[in-house]
Amino acid sequence: MGECIFCKIANGEIPSATLYEDDKFRVILDLSPASKGHALILPKQHVANLYEIPDELAADAMILAKKMADKMTKALSCDGFNLVQNNGEAAGQTVFHFHMHLIPRYDKDQVGLTWKPGTLTDEDKEEILEKMK
Repeated sequence: MGECIFCKIANGEIPSATLYEDDKFRVILDLSPASKGHALILPKQHVANLYEIPDELAADAMILAKKMADKMTKALSCDGFNLVQNNGEAAGQTVFHFHMHLIPRYDKDQVGLTWKPGTLTDEDKEEILEKMK
């Protein structure tokens, strides 16, 4: 993907505040952070979203997310941590290159990553269970 901004960042064509890099990933500080230390895990291989990422690369991304969350929590003394991964416009994806948000959380930080819980109706439950068979 010659025009993909995250491909260019992940592969070092565009400078970034890099926290970690290996042969598969680059982890950078987000330029529009939700909180202090908000970072992105970017695979160097272009895949648009979770639906397209190869299983092995997805597993490696999750292992890296765990390692980075642990290291960042210790370094930043945050009180919690969100790991966010959006797929499709309806889910809030704005750059169509798979990426994971690492968002350190601090008591009373006002980061809006919550939703109003609904209710699982018997009708919805049965419909979903049937469709997932």
